[in-house]
Amino acid sequence: MKMNRTVSFTSLIVLLLISAGCTVGKRDRSSWVQNAETVLKDQVLKQAQWALGQKPLTVTAAFSARSAGGKHDFYSEGDYWWPNPANPSGPYIQRDGLSNPDNFSDHRLAMIRFGTIIGSLASAYKITGDEKYARHAVVHLKAWFLDTDTRMNPNLNYAQAIKGVTTGRGVGIIDTVHLMEVAQGALVLRSAIDKTVYSAIQHWFSEYIVWLTTSKNGLDEKQAKNNHATCWVMQVASFAKFTANEQVMADCRERYKTVLLPNQMAADGSFPLELARTKPYGYSIFNLDAMAAICQILSVDSDKLWTYETTDGRSIKKGIEYLYPYLKNKAAWPFKQDVMYWNSWPVAQPALLFGARAFANADWFNTWKNLDHNPTEAEVVRNMPIRNPLIWF
Repeated sequence: MKMNRTVSFTSLIVLLLISAGCTVGKRDRSSWVQNAETVLKDQVLKQAQWALGQKPLTVTAAFSARSAGGKHDFYSEGDYWWPNPANPSGPYIQRDGLSNPDNFSDHRLAMIRFGTIIGSLASAYKITGDEKYARHAVVHLKAWFLDTDTRMNPNLNYAQAIKGVTTGRGVGIIDTVHLMEVAQGALVLRSAIDKTVYSAIQHWFSEYIVWLTTSKNGLDEKQAKNNHATCWVMQVASFAKFTANEQVMADCRERYKTVLLPNQMAADGSFPLELARTKPYGYSIFNLDAMAAICQILSVDSDKLWTYETTDGRSIKKGIEYLYPYLKNKAAWPFKQDVMYWNSWPVAQPALLFGARAFANADWFNTWKNLDHNPTEAEVVRNMPIRNPLIWF
């Protein structure tokens, strides 16, 4: 009896600590999510209140004369491409890591805004169950995917074009990482969305999956060597989950295990291709977040990507373990500083939260908890496709 009382008293203390939102230690996985909700709830509800006041703004609201597409086609321009001083009116030249502020970015910004709105509304709905969030989300979803006057075509034929070089490239597919929280948000809101509307949204994403997996641009991006390949798998996996495409999800699991991990991660858990860039810190974080997102999206009991290791020991856990010391203490970073936005990273990286839950790691959780959950630097926001982590559990 004495031992039972001790166990009960200990359990009571743990429950009280959790309910108070205290620093976490090891506990069951659902409690990690509960504590994350405690951390994020006020911010989520504030952001959702903002979202309720926003009107739809789709790709048809702005058009660039440099686009080879029509008004329903997403268009963006390559970040690191600039006029050639030796030939100002000729083809642009590359300056890696240095973004050209004069490039057309209206569609990219509209998509980021769209993802922010749907992610915020879905998060608030998940916390409160209030259908007002779902009703407003549907207004935006219809505008982007259903309304014949404002919808976006389900392709990225004209993304990251380069003046005088190409009208669109496979690398531009990375621009739609911000549709991931749109798809996942709709999945969370499913019970509150009219079935016909929901099916129509699924159909749009099904068409986009076909384009991603069969078009030249899509296949070019699939075969990329660095974070672009990771983001291709991450996006396709997310959209396949939303459309319940089990075959595509299985293909993505296999590609993560046989292509992404062995080709991109070194034995120590680092990403050499990202470390070789002019922004090694930011790109390493971005790629780790993307791989962690893949594990979060695709892990199932029959194929647990979180615990998968290659024959020589490469795994998502090793990747987080490698980068974690530099997320906790950036001053310890042993490589060159990023040429831009060095002071803007890290923020509350989803890899830390997802990894903390997967491996019951309190240190990762507490570091995530203490980092910035509401970054405002545009480049950081752009490279944070998952900014509403609650909808991913």
